Amino acid sequence: MGHLHPLTQIIYTAERYFRELGFTVAEGPEIESERYNFDALNIPADHPARAMQDTFYLKESVAPPSHKASEGKPLLRTHTTAVDAHYLEEHEPPFRIIAPGRVFRNEATDATHEAQFYQIDGLVVAEDVHLGHLKWILEEFYKHIFGAHLEFRWRRSFFSFVEPGVELDIKWGGKWLEVVGAGMLHPNVFAAAGRDPQKWRGLAFGTGLDRIAMIKYSISDIRLFYGGDPRFSKQF
Repeated sequence: MGHLHPLTQIIYTAERYFRELGFTVAEGPEIESERYNFDALNIPADHPARAMQDTFYLKESVAPPSHKASEGKPLLRTHTTAVDAHYLEEHEPPFRIIAPGRVFRNEATDATHEAQFYQIDGLVVAEDVHLGHLKWILEEFYKHIFGAHLEFRWRRSFFSFVEPGVELDIKWGGKWLEVVGAGMLHPNVFAAAGRDPQKWRGLAFGTGLDRIAMIKYSISDIRLFYGGDPRFSKQF
């Protein structure tokens, strides 16, 4: 009788794809600490992403009981990569996980930007993984979403928690569109979680689910996802 929201459909599709590859779906809190949102991911104290204009910091009085003052200020997580930091610390490798969920950024809302949106992060930790595995996983995933004849373009990029870092573009409607940032997990991230960076290697990737849905369903305004209009959802 009802209709699944397009973001829900994308999340379910992604979870099914990655479960078939042996991934576990991991979850984490939306109220995070500076430690797991930044420090453990090799994002230094002077990095622009930590500035007030990007992050919603919270008063200590609204932090959950589990929050520790030693982990820094409480905040609304800015990426689901924070789930990776928790999981790496709490689970013995090897493992494969994805972490879909809602994230928050303190920025102006317009047709392509929203203060809240959905991401999915992935992390593979083993002794012998390499960029070739990452390339196959992500290209097959986007073919699963958009079709088998999709064209890809890989570019060098920078993210604090990976080295080397890459970005993947897809050709859609005659244009190249950036869809995911990824790379090999930085040794500092392993060290922060108490794991031996000489023994373990990791593949990490993160993408915006809203952006995938906007491309797939030709949605021009991200705000439509959160307007609550049933006429929107009924189209899907």
